[in-house]
Amino acid sequence: MVMTTRTRRKASIGTSDLALIATFAALIAVCAQLTVGSINVPFTLQMFAIFLAASVLGAVRGLLTVLLYLAVGTAGLPVFAQGGAGPAVWVSPSAGYLAAFPLAALLVGLVAHRVARTSPASFVAVVSVAAAVVTIAVVGTLGTIGMALKLDVSLPVAWGYATPFFVADIVKGVLAAVVAAAVLRAFPQLAARR
Repeated sequence: MVMTTRTRRKASIGTSDLALIATFAALIAVCAQLTVGSINVPFTLQMFAIFLAASVLGAVRGLLTVLLYLAVGTAGLPVFAQGGAGPAVWVSPSAGYLAAFPLAALLVGLVAHRVARTSPASFVAVVSVAAAVVTIAVVGTLGTIGMALKLDVSLPVAWGYATPFFVADIVKGVLAAVVAAAVLRAFPQLAARR
């Protein structure tokens, strides 16, 4: 009887992964400062960068990207929207949104990983739907809870505050999926290293 053993390669994060994580964290920081219009609270491109990082890097590296971004901002660098920084952001009305970002990256990254090797059109469609669901079910819900707690308003009122951002964030998810499909097509090795 011949016994065979399979060695399972442990997933590890190499230097190229660290460089990608840092680069995408910097992209999130830059996009948090870019505003598109303004109705009391500016619409930033932050969710675009989060969805793009998750779609290109996959669940683990996307999650680590967002955690790095949050750590840098919490440590005091003004990388959050409107130049926010420091631990105080975690007791602000936007704390629920910040808490939702890692989960959003993880979920969109998981979906993107599953469809990374499909046609670009399929990838864009599936990742866009995932980003839309995550926008409302995760980011919207946690953001609403954070606003309700910090602004001392009811959940329906806080949900009303959040809903104007849903359409813009869904569009950002679609755009991120389109860009990610192009990036993965140009650099197929990124899809292989998820």
